[in-house]
Amino acid sequence: MDILTEWLVWLETHPRIVIGLSVFSLLMFIGTLLALPWLITRIPPDYFAPPHRKRSRFAKTHPLLRWDLLILRNLIGLLLLLAGILMLFMPGQGLLTILVGLILMNYPGKYRLERWLNQRPALLRAINALRVKRGAKPLEF
Repeated sequence: MDILTEWLVWLETHPRIVIGLSVFSLLMFIGTLLALPWLITRIPPDYFAPPHRKRSRFAKTHPLLRWDLLILRNLIGLLLLLAGILMLFMPGQGLLTILVGLILMNYPGKYRLERWLNQRPALLRAINALRVKRGAKPLEF
C-alpha cells in the first residue's frame, strides 16, 4: 500500500478529525482576514527603520510575567506554524498561517527576516496601501 492510499484510508476512517481541522482552518481564515488589517496598522511607521530591533516594551516588566508571556506567545506561534503546515495539505490559508506563526515566535534572525520580507516591493506596496487607507503612515526603512 503506498503513502497516498494510506493517507486516504486514514482520512476516511477519521472524519471527525478532518471536519474539526476543516472548521479550524475556516476560522483561521476568517480570523486572519479580520485581524491582519488591524495588526498591520498597529505597527509603528519607523518599526523597521533601525537595522537592529529595539528593546521590547515588556523588558521592564516582572521577569515571571515576561517569561510567561514569552512562553505563551511562542506556544501560540508554534501551534499556528503547525496548523499552517497542516493547511498546506487541507483547505485554508497555510502559507499565511505559517507566516503569522513565525512572526509570533522568537528565534535568531527573526527581525532580519521581517525586514527583508517587508522590503519586498509588492508586499511593501500592499502593506502601505492598507495603512494609508486606514489612516496610518506608511512604513519607513
